[in-house]
Amino acid sequence: MEADRSSVSGVQESAVTARTLNAITHCVERLPVTRKQDLEPGDCVIVSTRNSIYRLLALGGDLFHASGGWFDRTSSRGTVTVNGCTLGGSAICTDIVAANGLFLEFGNRVSTTRIQNVRVLRLSESGDRILN
Repeated sequence: MEADRSSVSGVQESAVTARTLNAITHCVERLPVTRKQDLEPGDCVIVSTRNSIYRLLALGGDLFHASGGWFDRTSSRGTVTVNGCTLGGSAICTDIVAANGLFLEFGNRVSTTRIQNVRVLRLSESGDRILN
């Protein structure tokens, strides 16, 4: 199977060549990422992948209310954990919720197609959602 060499912010090209743990770490360190520790309960993460759009409402810790994509197609909306993100292999960055060019993996073992875009909506003091 030939690797897809199209580029999402230059990440996919690097991901194809990142074969060692050090290379993977270096590649991920250069990405703008959304980390679990940076989210507060009520924050909403909108993740657009090659095939779907997911809406993840942060509940605290690793827990999210997930909808969209696979969750809508299988009527499985609900609370799920986020294992982290991968470059397409088995090495997973467990502190990352989403980043362009990576693959999101949920606690139920569902993995998305390559992430194209990530947006975080935060609750303001007044309760309005603001794009971050």
